[in-house]
Amino acid sequence: MKTDVRPQATERPRRLVISRMTNADVREVLRIEALSFATTWPQNAFASEINDNKLAHYFVGRLEDGHEASIVAYGGIWVILEDSHITTIAVHPTWRGHKLGEQLLVHLLREAITRGASWITLEVRESNEVAQRLYRKYGFTVVSTRRNYYSDNNENALVMWAGNLRGDLYRNRLSALAREFE
Repeated sequence: MKTDVRPQATERPRRLVISRMTNADVREVLRIEALSFATTWPQNAFASEINDNKLAHYFVGRLEDGHEASIVAYGGIWVILEDSHITTIAVHPTWRGHKLGEQLLVHLLREAITRGASWITLEVRESNEVAQRLYRKYGFTVVSTRRNYYSDNNENALVMWAGNLRGDLYRNRLSALAREFE
């Protein structure tokens, strides 16, 4: 029997349960990756990140429903001393627009802070205005442009940065924005 996992227009998705990515999760993550990006990471890249890279921290999100649920989102960061970098973040296309990516972003930001990061960076496609709005909401600003960054179409990447993550002002902002998900 095929199950329709798409939410109804009026249905509010359940809480996203976020956990560490494991080798068992990689297959589902790769499905979302293929649906989300023109150029995808190979399976061994995720395996290497979660098994070998001590600076990498990857997570998956499942919708809370009382039993084993499929992964609907994933993301990762690197934390190197006070510097952190969001390496990837994606939500299954049928679940976009329900703030699941935002919940995952909040988790990544909190993880970076917990691990001692003072600032965080990421790259985002110049054409991805939805993601840029989300990142701005959480204090990111554009600091530079990487020309022809994306190999599939040579699109530019905007480098976005948020700083003073451990300061009271940023912590209060993050807490206020995250209340919606608690």
